[in-house]
Amino acid sequence: MTDVPGFTIEPFTHDGVERLVFRRGEGPAVIVMHEIPGITPQVAAFATRVADAGFTIYMPLLLGTPMRPISGGYIASSLFRACISREFRVLAANQSSPVIDWLRALARHAHVRHGGPGVGAIGMCLTGNFALAMMLDSPTMAPVLSQPSLPFPVSKAAKAALHASPRELAAAHDKIDNHGARILGLRFHGDPGCPAERFERLRQEFGDGFEGIEIDPKYANPAGRNPPHSVVTNHLIDKEGEPTRVALDRVLSFFKEQLAPS
Repeated sequence: MTDVPGFTIEPFTHDGVERLVFRRGEGPAVIVMHEIPGITPQVAAFATRVADAGFTIYMPLLLGTPMRPISGGYIASSLFRACISREFRVLAANQSSPVIDWLRALARHAHVRHGGPGVGAIGMCLTGNFALAMMLDSPTMAPVLSQPSLPFPVSKAAKAALHASPRELAAAHDKIDNHGARILGLRFHGDPGCPAERFERLRQEFGDGFEGIEIDPKYANPAGRNPPHSVVTNHLIDKEGEPTRVALDRVLSFFKEQLAPS
């Protein structure tokens, strides 16, 4: 089972590594990096929403089976695969995961095809901080960090770490200071997977270049698993005025602000 309804499949290869990429829409490119356990129906619905707002979605398959429903066992197996994979460094505080190089190449490829001032990127959970690291050596100008969970917050230092190297942070500063880039972050208050210290570090690091949206967990969709974690997917309440819907709308307006041709 590899289809995602409404998306075409385009294999993309970089440095000898081929992955399936699901594409939809027209307009400036946005890289959608799914959360654990994979491209679930909720992730596909979010990507469809972004495409329908006027963007070309590139959604690579990094883990799991496309459109497989969420379950406890599926989450555990995908998380285990990520922990033992050489592509992910789940405990790295001051360096990013090796898969970032492949994602940067995908962003460069998408930008050549679709043009515009740059590329958008959103990471969620395990991939949350990937969008930040992608600001180095790629045209990523609109990174969204949704509940960024790496490194796993197993210590006080890890809670405030950003899973990015000094060189990657310097590239982010350069794009913010000199090229008009901005960073958007989303999380629920009290989320142990994305602690408050991480957003505080982002504010200290990037100042006005970082916009953080933090939501009271009482506004999370109760159909999602506890504790509330996935702002624009599993815990989204898609109704006008709901805080998670406001956050989703802000993601769309952020991409429009940063990626609309001048």
